[in-house]
Amino acid sequence: MTNLQALHDVSHTLVMGVLNITEDSFSDGGLWLDPAKAAQHGRDMMAAGADIIDIGAESTRPGAKRVSEEDELKRITGAVNTLIPAGAVLSIDTTRASVACAALEGGAQIINDVSGGTLDRELPHVVADHDCLYIVQHWRGWLAGSKGANPDQDTSVYEHGVLTDVHDELMHQVDDVLAAGVKPERIIIDPGLGFSKPGIEHNLPLLAGLETFRATGYPVLIGQSRKRFISAMLAENGIDEPTMAQRDDVTAALSALSAEHGAWAVRVHDVAKSRAAVIAGNTWRKYSEQ
Repeated sequence: MTNLQALHDVSHTLVMGVLNITEDSFSDGGLWLDPAKAAQHGRDMMAAGADIIDIGAESTRPGAKRVSEEDELKRITGAVNTLIPAGAVLSIDTTRASVACAALEGGAQIINDVSGGTLDRELPHVVADHDCLYIVQHWRGWLAGSKGANPDQDTSVYEHGVLTDVHDELMHQVDDVLAAGVKPERIIIDPGLGFSKPGIEHNLPLLAGLETFRATGYPVLIGQSRKRFISAMLAENGIDEPTMAQRDDVTAALSALSAEHGAWAVRVHDVAKSRAAVIAGNTWRKYSEQ
């Protein structure tokens, strides 16, 4: 059985591997829809050094369409039933209370709610009724509901600066989650890189300001993997059409920096690359603190 408090309070950065059981996730949609392939990919990430497997069955990329509750339940519970016996620590990427409840009862240990408790108001109550960790992400609503050619151009205005506004809005979300009965020692926060944050100027200040989020006392998850601001960084420096490998290289570099500055975990697609990077970042932090 997983020691949840030890997992919450871990002193080194963990690696969370992404398992997308979706048709249209932006980088690997459709690859792991087959249950056997999904299970094998989960086991492969564990073998590559993933401390946690984050299972999602509904894409949250800009313009994505919602999957039915029935399909999400089937995909999630199938993966949980396969990977729990393999010894996996499972995080469930869902915004639905029913899916969270089924996964927790199947043995999952973490709920990763990209809406931060705002899309399904029952979800924090489900978490409060179970002994699990709860990742509360900064959220300004479904990007598909935005106007204009840029899917989230009207949700990415930060009046007081992105770091200040994201911090304050995220803490309001945490207050609501606490009011629903979730214990503070079970909460992890996530600034939500890429969510209502399309550009370099929206995301790098959040990474540079990681200590601002750590100062809240809550562990901080960083989900930078393959985000479009990484492609924009490369394009600004002459790599106009970066390959997936190049995006994973930058992801790993950011993983190392996140570990050096005390992130609780990094959520990544290429576990092997970021595992090595996180080891370097953790080691750097250890020696810098001596």
